[in-house]
Amino acid sequence: MCRILIIDDDKDLCKLLKRNLEKEGYSVGFCNDGETGLKEAQGGNYQLVILDIMLPKKNGYEVLTEIRKSSHIPILMLTARDSEGDKVSGLRMGADDYLTKPFSNSEFLARVSSLLRRYILFGKSNSIDNKIILGNLSIDTLKHEVYKDNVLIELTAKEFDLLLFFAKNQGQVFTKRQIYNAVWNDEYAFDDNNIMVHIRRLRKKIEDNPEAPTYILTVWGVGYKSGGTI
Repeated sequence: MCRILIIDDDKDLCKLLKRNLEKEGYSVGFCNDGETGLKEAQGGNYQLVILDIMLPKKNGYEVLTEIRKSSHIPILMLTARDSEGDKVSGLRMGADDYLTKPFSNSEFLARVSSLLRRYILFGKSNSIDNKIILGNLSIDTLKHEVYKDNVLIELTAKEFDLLLFFAKNQGQVFTKRQIYNAVWNDEYAFDDNNIMVHIRRLRKKIEDNPEAPTYILTVWGVGYKSGGTI
């Protein structure tokens, strides 16, 4: 059974979310301030954290930063702060998704299911052993940094997610639909061009010869798979 932690100062909302999640078969706990929530997230065996930004004692950004120092656990920011700047800040600091209040229960449950599915697919763990070697690439999953021959490569957040997806799923062939569902954390929108553009840009940054790639290979008529050696 997946265990979910809610960190939100709205006690009534916590009780409502807990009830709805438990109907879906999840085990749910909640805390109403950032300090207590951080301790519970660090000490408990959870597979997902649902985190508000405006919290007493420690705000959501502080909690997020501390969790990301030692854990890959999915984090869903759930907040009334709906500006683009707030959303970008949360995602850049390590949040996996961002949902603004008010929201529908069906969308909330879909986001939760998607994050947990992605967590299982990526095989993320709470280990601080956060380095993945793919050929001559070194991927730091906590710092979201990639080095090629010990030289830092500047990747966007989505490019990093793409590379991490392939690195953690060596040898498997994925369709564009599967890639989109996992990396974009959303249902497939028949947007093949979006995937292709991101892969093309990523290849330009990591490949010696983007026209003859060795890290992300095209499987004609199917999709893509990773090359290189872990």
